[in-house]
Amino acid sequence: MTLEDKLKKTIRDVPDFPRPGIMFKDISPIMLDSELSSEIIEHLYSMYKTKQIDAVAGIESRGFLFGYPLAIRLGVPFILIRKEGKLPYQKISHSYELEYGKAVVEMHVDAVAKGQRILVHDDLLATGGSATAAAQLIKKCGGVICGFNFLVSLDFLNGKKVLNKECESIISLINY
Repeated sequence: MTLEDKLKKTIRDVPDFPRPGIMFKDISPIMLDSELSSEIIEHLYSMYKTKQIDAVAGIESRGFLFGYPLAIRLGVPFILIRKEGKLPYQKISHSYELEYGKAVVEMHVDAVAKGQRILVHDDLLATGGSATAAAQLIKKCGGVICGFNFLVSLDFLNGKKVLNKECESIISLINY
């Protein structure tokens, strides 16, 4: 069975969450399967081990689940991209539009060095808003986006088209 098949079998559909009409793709069952989790990390490592990646940035909070182990496996730093008010040190922020309102993400000012090549990781690509905001933070510090990686992509929401403006290397392990 392929990794994609295993993910499709494991990811749970939760109807009407967080509101009516939404079919939520719940990745939490993956966390209950240590073998599958290890296989995901090894697969991601094999995809990126020969790429010139200086750091992995994970978007709060599910982007931390596989982003941090991937960074460790690659032997590179892990950068926290967090919701507003969660980081204790000096930070920069970026505000972006949501479907209903605005959101702000932050990063420590010393997390990215000028010219550093950063892979942005999150669990899910939907509209591309949070990944674009993360890319903007990284670029404000002089970093270079060398790719985006997601466990799941909801292709019908066209997030990849939005992210193509930041970087053309956009990889998802599973697409819906």
